[in-house]
Amino acid sequence: MTFTLRPFAASDAHWLISQHADHYAKVEGFDDTFPALVAKIVRAFLADHDPACEAGWVAHDGDTRLGHIFCVRLDGETAKLRLFYVVEAARGTGVAQALLDTCLQFARTAGYKGMTLWTHESHAAAGRIYRRNGFTRLDAKPVHSFGVDLVEETWQITL
Repeated sequence: MTFTLRPFAASDAHWLISQHADHYAKVEGFDDTFPALVAKIVRAFLADHDPACEAGWVAHDGDTRLGHIFCVRLDGETAKLRLFYVVEAARGTGVAQALLDTCLQFARTAGYKGMTLWTHESHAAAGRIYRRNGFTRLDAKPVHSFGVDLVEETWQITL
């Protein structure tokens, strides 16, 4: 698959939120509170991100968007990986690894000492790519979120 990465733009917001809403409702049964959270994260990024230490990227093949990832500031030394998603048709093609590599390199260049992320145990493919790239799962706890029972996970990497 041929693809390139470009910076996230406001014009990508509706697509990103729709992808999350549709995919996670279909695959995991998430309710409407999930896309509301995604929209809140995207709005906050667009309104207030610091380009020196926060960025988002979209993988695309021509006009077809394939995935996205964000690096945001958690604190002065720690970045937070957010909204990492690859469309089903692009999974297993290198898109996810390219997005993650770009995010990690940006975090290192921005001077972060570490990166953390939050996900769910049911996202097994995400867990595999995180582990393969040096992340360690720090915590897992059962929760009821987005209308379903889940196991939340926190992962971390030293940069």
